[in-house]
Amino acid sequence: MLQGVYRPVTVPDSQEVRARAAMLVIRPFAVVCDRTASWLHGIDTFEYRELDILPPVETIVLRGNNRVRRQGCTGGIRDLARADIMEIEGVRLTTPVRTAMDLACKLSRYEALAVLDGFMRRHGLTQADLKAELPRYRRRRGVVQLRQLIPIADPQAESSGESWTRLAIIDAGLPTPQPQYWVSDGDFDTYRLDLAYPKHRVAIEYDGRDFHSTPAQRAADEARRHWLREQDWIVIVVDKGSFSSQALARWIQELREALGLS
Repeated sequence: MLQGVYRPVTVPDSQEVRARAAMLVIRPFAVVCDRTASWLHGIDTFEYRELDILPPVETIVLRGNNRVRRQGCTGGIRDLARADIMEIEGVRLTTPVRTAMDLACKLSRYEALAVLDGFMRRHGLTQADLKAELPRYRRRRGVVQLRQLIPIADPQAESSGESWTRLAIIDAGLPTPQPQYWVSDGDFDTYRLDLAYPKHRVAIEYDGRDFHSTPAQRAADEARRHWLREQDWIVIVVDKGSFSSQALARWIQELREALGLS
């Protein structure tokens, strides 16, 4: 789970198990922060390629204490209010709102929005909660990005890929699509679309690795999209490879044409 910390495969992953693992590698006065805190809160921000070698546990200490110096940990010093710190299973870590705000300043624009969306979805944070903390981030590195992303953060996004797709559309100057839109067949909700423009009957679907990789999953996707096209929907499919400059320009142009904006 962490460097030097293992769990039997029979023990299910949980917030509590993650916290107990963290307890084994940090000092009592340290506060877990950033991506490790996010992981403890159930929002995984680590890229798949990073997991070949486990990322270090990210910690901070309050001024007056020595930063953590241990293999497998990174240590820093940061000013925190008492309300910024909570405990899970005896582990001190930054609260959901503090963790979300810190990461939205530090991560890339796409990853930052995914973090904000994820914390809003899982922990019930609102745009008002995030905006209320903004004055404390004045002049901090990354605060401009944070200010830009809070108004477009949305708890309805169900994956980081959906967050990236929505942000790419917004950055292209297109209207914001409606997330998690249900398409009905008569009196019954039939399919839920990741992102949609209902009046134009345009759907944008993000195919992530977890739910769209097996033959059965791909067959179900194709059947669903065939049905949608028969109902006069235009379906644009996006995946992780769709964010290179050329691929991004291609599907954004396809979307412009579908919306009659080309």
